[in-house]
Parts: sequence; C-alpha cells; structure tokens
Amino acid sequence: MESKAKLAGHPIHPMLIVFPLGLLGGAVLLDLISLVRGPFPNMAVASYWCIFLGVALGVVAAVFGFVDWLAVPRDTRAWRVGLWHGVGNVVVVLLFAGSWLLRRGDDLSHLPNAGALVLSFSGFLLALVTGWLGGELVHRLGVGVDRGAHLDAPSSLSGKPAQT
Repeated sequence: MESKAKLAGHPIHPMLIVFPLGLLGGAVLLDLISLVRGPFPNMAVASYWCIFLGVALGVVAAVFGFVDWLAVPRDTRAWRVGLWHGVGNVVVVLLFAGSWLLRRGDDLSHLPNAGALVLSFSGFLLALVTGWLGGELVHRLGVGVDRGAHLDAPSSLSGKPAQT
C-alpha cells in the first residue's frame, strides 16, 4: 500500500524522520561526551538545542506518519505494528521533551541533571526499538512503499519469508 502523504511522488514521513532521529541521537552523543570529559557547557547548550529541534521535527514527522497509518487496514499485522511504532514514538518525544524541560534554567548553560540524562537516554533506547518497528513496516510489510504490500507478513525475527 502506498503512502497517502507524498511530495513529488515520495512518501513524506520517511523523508522527515531522519531529522528528529539524527538530532535526538546527536543530543545523546553530546551528553555522553560531556559525561566522559566532565561538564562541558558548549556541549550542553548544543544538546539542549538538538533536543528542542528534534522534538519539534518529531511532532511534524508524526503528523505524516499518522496520516499514513490511518490508511492501513485495521485487521492486519501492519496496523498493529504501526500502532506500537506510533505510540512508542510519542513516548520518545515526551521523554526528550521532559529532558529538555529539565535542562532549562536561568543561567543559560543548560547543563543536564541526572533526571534529564535518564529521560534522554531512555528516549534514545526506545527510539532504537520504534525505529526497528518502522523498518519492519517499510521493509518487511511494504507499508507506504509497495502497492502489493504484504500487510500480514510474519516478523522478520521469525525467520519466515515475507511472501508466501
């Protein structure tokens, strides 16, 4: 089944998700560098703004993903995987938004406390799972890219072929 939201013939949702994934993953990387090297204010500021932009663009990407998911037949594995993918990514965005809020302060250094780091690292780990689910939707089930999508193909972890 093809994507319902397209730009110049290409699905919009997969074009947009690279931005929040890159920005939020980059924020985690910057935080890890700061943890290893000690408090590094420039890294903290960069991480803060990466999270801000990642959350904002995650919301934009979610709108187009939701439009595509609404077109998936409800009684299929693809619909269920899409539900877990979407709900999981809403949680990812909320975890990072919470981390961003905890980093706000009057001193503009945006140094993260332990709570902010736990939220962003948790969001990153969950994003790995939801990203895999998104890959399952596109590459295994053909959602958004293939008119002849096999919406009930078994999981790629099952070892069974997608087409019977």
